[in-house]
Amino acid sequence: MRTLTYYVASTLDGFIAGPDGGDPSTEDFMAVTPDLVEFIATHYPETLPGPARDAMGLTEPGRVFDTVVEGRRSYEIGLAAGIDDAYPHLRHLVVSTTLGEAPAAAVEVVAGDPLARVRELKAEDGLGIWLVGGGRLAHTLLPEIDRLVIKLNPSVVGSGVPLFDGGFTPTLFETVDVTSLPGGVQVITCERRG
Repeated sequence: MRTLTYYVASTLDGFIAGPDGGDPSTEDFMAVTPDLVEFIATHYPETLPGPARDAMGLTEPGRVFDTVVEGRRSYEIGLAAGIDDAYPHLRHLVVSTTLGEAPAAAVEVVAGDPLARVRELKAEDGLGIWLVGGGRLAHTLLPEIDRLVIKLNPSVVGSGVPLFDGGFTPTLFETVDVTSLPGGVQVITCERRG
């Protein structure tokens, strides 16, 4: 069975974006440093957007993931940059009840129950499924999240889009790896307990 991994950057106080929900990678509190790019290109190259992969000469298929799932607000960050399919090298699903038809033919819009759709995906053959965000979708999909890979930034912002945006839902994970990068980011990998 395939696994669902929530692979995302976060601040120390648990936010994946500022209050406006914009692209956090353009902000000082989640700076994309050369050492972080090197880590991503080495371990998770398929999570780099298509234009970045092209610029870096990355052409190999996914090592960890072959499918990406994201919420509408995360998807719209790419649209605002003029990119209608930021991950053309992956099967791309966008969860939204308001988007209607996706601007890119290869992007599947999931207007129904995202939990049921992810369960269907997990039952298929293939590599892992990458959950980009956002926080509300992550909370909805929490029952199916098998792994967390958090790029923990040494910053505190006070408010914004939470890592998980929903009600009190205790769920236990076990830390299985911590990689400290020279620029200050710690990549923390946790597996669901039980």
